[in-house]
Amino acid sequence: MPVIKPRICAVITTDELLAPVAVEPQVDLYEVRLDLIGEGWRRVVRHLKKPWIACNRAAGQGGRWQGEGERRLEELHEAVALGASIVDVELDTEDAGKFINTFKKTKVECLVSYHDFERTPPEPRLRAIVQQEIGAGANICKVVTTAGSFADNMAMLRLIKDFPGQRLVAFAMGPLGVSSRILSPLVGGDFTYAAIDAGKESASGQPTVEDLTTIYGMLQHDKPANKR
Repeated sequence: MPVIKPRICAVITTDELLAPVAVEPQVDLYEVRLDLIGEGWRRVVRHLKKPWIACNRAAGQGGRWQGEGERRLEELHEAVALGASIVDVELDTEDAGKFINTFKKTKVECLVSYHDFERTPPEPRLRAIVQQEIGAGANICKVVTTAGSFADNMAMLRLIKDFPGQRLVAFAMGPLGVSSRILSPLVGGDFTYAAIDAGKESASGQPTVEDLTTIYGMLQHDKPANKR
């Protein structure tokens, strides 16, 4: 059975121009964190040669955007005009369905996201969240929780298997959630996130592009024949 080629999304958190270019051969797409980069994000995206997700995370969702909600969404629309192919819209955004439909008119894909920074909810609740995201019009569903045990990793991986055919990003954050980040795209997750460099993580437990490339590279090699 062939090994699945996992997709890596490199998260851009600063306005450095060379860092994204350096990892370009190893990644499939980028996430541009407008809220973390600040005004310099416009300059950064002009140099990207692979698809990118526009994300302007509100403070209540673990981001740093402090302005009005309407202005936050305006910046996402500006990102689409500058070439974003995917827009991240939080499930609890006011009038989320309305804004998702607005983005879809521009033919951009919508990633509808949910984050729990304290725990991993019970599995029936996780499945209900995915259903809500689908109902809101998501092209890609994203459910990210926080791992308090190894079992939480298994719950997030099972969530992916519960929705065959649906593009879904699911894993747990924190030191105990690293394994779900690595394994998620191997069990059918659409992609996993990675920091461009150590110290530039956008969330706890996020591995670097180099780490994931090394791990996935090991999996691509054929196993040597057993010696007797």
